[in-house]
Amino acid sequence: MVELYTQMIIRWRYLVILLTVATVMGIGYGAQKLSFSNDYRMFFGQDNPQLLAFEKMQNTFNKNDNILFVITPKDGRVFSTDTLAAIQDITEEAWQIPFSTRVDSITNHQHTAAEEDDLVVDDLVVDPSALTEDDLSRIQSIAINEPMMVRRLISPDSRYTGINVTVQLPGERLDEVPTAVAYARGMKAKYTEKYPNLDIRLVGLTMMNNAFPEASQDDGQNLYPLALGFIIITLLLMLKGLSGTITTFLMIIFSIVTAMGLAGWLGIRLSPPVMSAPIMVLTMAIADAVHLLVTMKHEIHLGKNKVDAMVESMRINFWPIFVTTLTTVLGFLSLNFSDAPPFHDLGNIAAMGVAAAFIYSITFLPALITILPARSTREVTGKYAMGHFGDFVIRHYRSLLIVSSVVVLILVAMVPKNELNDVFVEYFDETIDFRLDSDYAAENLTGVYYIDFSLGTNESGGISNPEYLKHADDFVQYLRSQPEVIHVFSLTDTFKRLNKNMHGDDPAWYKLPEERNLAAQYLLLYEMSLPYGLDLNNQIDVGKTATKIAITLETLSSNEVLAFEQRISEWLQQNMPELEGNGTGPTVMFAHLGKRNINSMLVGTTVALFLISMVLIVFFRSLRYGLISLLPNLLPAAAAFGIWGLFVGQVGIALSVVTGMTLGIVVDDTVHFMSKYLRARREKGLDAKQAVHYAFNSVGIALLVTSVVLVAGFMIMAQSHFELNAGMGLLTSVVITMALAIDFMLLPPLLIKLEENGEIRV
Repeated sequence: MVELYTQMIIRWRYLVILLTVATVMGIGYGAQKLSFSNDYRMFFGQDNPQLLAFEKMQNTFNKNDNILFVITPKDGRVFSTDTLAAIQDITEEAWQIPFSTRVDSITNHQHTAAEEDDLVVDDLVVDPSALTEDDLSRIQSIAINEPMMVRRLISPDSRYTGINVTVQLPGERLDEVPTAVAYARGMKAKYTEKYPNLDIRLVGLTMMNNAFPEASQDDGQNLYPLALGFIIITLLLMLKGLSGTITTFLMIIFSIVTAMGLAGWLGIRLSPPVMSAPIMVLTMAIADAVHLLVTMKHEIHLGKNKVDAMVESMRINFWPIFVTTLTTVLGFLSLNFSDAPPFHDLGNIAAMGVAAAFIYSITFLPALITILPARSTREVTGKYAMGHFGDFVIRHYRSLLIVSSVVVLILVAMVPKNELNDVFVEYFDETIDFRLDSDYAAENLTGVYYIDFSLGTNESGGISNPEYLKHADDFVQYLRSQPEVIHVFSLTDTFKRLNKNMHGDDPAWYKLPEERNLAAQYLLLYEMSLPYGLDLNNQIDVGKTATKIAITLETLSSNEVLAFEQRISEWLQQNMPELEGNGTGPTVMFAHLGKRNINSMLVGTTVALFLISMVLIVFFRSLRYGLISLLPNLLPAAAAFGIWGLFVGQVGIALSVVTGMTLGIVVDDTVHFMSKYLRARREKGLDAKQAVHYAFNSVGIALLVTSVVLVAGFMIMAQSHFELNAGMGLLTSVVITMALAIDFMLLPPLLIKLEENGEIRV
């Protein structure tokens, strides 16, 4: 059946090539529809409870995506006339940043003071050029003692300051984030030149959003050419011929174009995880071609012409390649169980690419390879060396079985050393400006992690109730006592300041109003005095039933964030159960995502394992061989996580998908080795040792080549500036290495031992 099919493909090879090229061009046209996602919310599914809580918070209060200008005067003095003039200048233009709705700085901070019976609300700095040294000292004292500013817009030592721009993106166009960021960067360049005494850095959620596509594009420009170059060199060295190298290279390109074209037609958005899909397809597409070409080359060496050699190669490899493709696709499709949609897209694109590679390997490859010249009759490099290695395994199978089993068990025992943890700002390495600037801001001015709490009542205007204010202030003071907290932004500080102002600025009255009507009057008077754009909508809901308390934190791991959230929630439950308090924000969302993702991937991996097991049992036509083959498929991931636990010990969101993803990949080695082993037993009547030698001799070098290429491809991915891709690439490389070692040094001794004991028969 396969022979007839292959002969038909070769007979109509020119037509097959033309149809293949036309198909690739048609599907590949969809790649023009691809666009980058530049919203961190892409990591959360629509039903994610933390995302839903966050969106509810943003619908109640103003959205707080932001761009923060972190400004450092080189002379170390924020409160000088020149620096304040620059800050005022930047503040005024920051209102022009596209989609900006609010700008806060030390110069436009709405300072309140009493003049007889009147409340005066004005910018803290009106005319910097007119300020005396006494004025500068007074303004500095106000700023560093104002809870709403210190550690948020001004550092306690007055050496660093910030200008916070609130950005409210409509979400109607994909260029909204790049447009806002481009304007902010233009401002940075402009004012760095205008004020050479200032160092300006840009951080904030909008900058983080923009860092995602920039990291992806950087990977595409640097890693893809590196991967392609390595593949070409490897194929030339291992296959020793241009024909096989050219054919394989074209097949790989066609597979990638098909996968990305289908992604475009399906409306999939590009994201950093998705950008690793082409490298995955590139490395895995090679496996099909290598198995076909190595066997073909072997048949040519035995005296067949290239057509007969390809027919025989297809006969031997068609079904193993089909099964490995199916299992790899199932492994990648298990990523659809992930709680992070970008990993759904990664799995689906990779699955489409692997499926396309199989189709092109059984159509385009046989058609083209029989057209191109195949003069060389040399065996593939390492062919005989692999036969000698097989003899070594057979001679020492007892020792290898014991040593390999002990090593694997020790590594598996190290798996509990891993801790599910993440630091989401470290998703970017230190070559990315956003990461460097965020670390700088956290060290010198304010944190980039925040949690918002909405404290609500069930009555209109309830926030003016003295009892409510007392509870809210107790909560604020508790938060400020926590070691992780850098800053707490609360309306209670405004009430205290207004109460002091309305009592002649007497410091003794810096406390909460004791009467509800008085508090409501203060609030109304203050709101009426605020300029446009600097209102209280970011702190109070429309019905004045709730206030938002914004907590800025140090850079924490996800476990530390979850522990903090739990501690705060318990305090609220114990001390003010009558109030509705919910903590949310990107910090909380990312902290929960890792645990949610690993739980969902456990289900996905289990489903994939079951389906792959069924495929192997059917393919090997044996329940026992199918179950035995699971051992070298499950152990590599377990052993790799053991190695990871010894040397790293931290597993984040990306690594939680590795087991499911690699489950389908590592099956490839087992399927090809076992299929050759069973062919020797069933067709040639060889015993276990002879069958192991036959498997090593016929497919060993192909498994080595494909494994080396896979490891190299994922190691190239490990050079990504996006830590999720880098970690995923590195751990996957370890898994594939362990899979090859287990398939070469544990599986063959196990097969020999089981037959020796009479436990399995063909």
